[in-house]
Amino acid sequence: ELAAHKSEILALLREADTAKNFTSFPLKPVSRAGDLPLSFAQQRLWFLDQLEPNSPLYNFASAVNLTGPLNIDALQSSLDAIVARHEALRTTFAFTDGSPVQMIAEQGSVELPVIDLSELSTVDRQTEVKRLCAQEARRPFDLSYDLMLRARLYCLDKHEHALLLVIHHIASDGWSLGVLFREISILYEAFAAGKPCPLSEPAIQYADFAVWQRQWLQGWFSAQ
Repeated sequence: ELAAHKSEILALLREADTAKNFTSFPLKPVSRAGDLPLSFAQQRLWFLDQLEPNSPLYNFASAVNLTGPLNIDALQSSLDAIVARHEALRTTFAFTDGSPVQMIAEQGSVELPVIDLSELSTVDRQTEVKRLCAQEARRPFDLSYDLMLRARLYCLDKHEHALLLVIHHIASDGWSLGVLFREISILYEAFAAGKPCPLSEPAIQYADFAVWQRQWLQGWFSAQ
């Protein structure tokens, strides 16, 4: 699963292996019926958002330069495919019966505004794209409503663009951004060539891990 807190998962898997209790609670897909708990990392970030709403502190932003002819339709399809593949990117959070829960949308589409900076001078383009990227990176997410991934495409000239992605930490970590860009690259290459998605479906989503995390810890503490 792309949008997962890698360090959290690896640490818990190491602890599970050490405790020899891992096989009692295998990590597997769970039903999406009923309320889905947050992982401990998600719950911490959700609580911080309640304390300080509209904070951009937990936004991850990364930009990549795209050189050469660009198929914007294929790029749009690639972003939408990423959201379709990874539930955490289309998960919002509600407060139900005294606890926050995950609300996973069945689908979601990434808005991809194209901002044309090509009429500016070369120096002014670079200055302006940096300013706009910083501005977008500071724009907060509404955890109860927003898609957890935003994109902006800046056109510098006919064959040069900058793609900005902003993702909330509740849906991902810094390591995952590298995975995200790699998957977008693979998807874009396929879609631009008129081919189907070449990536296999993830076997496990982050909500599955969140449920497993709580089941395993409950079982571990019960065994102490």
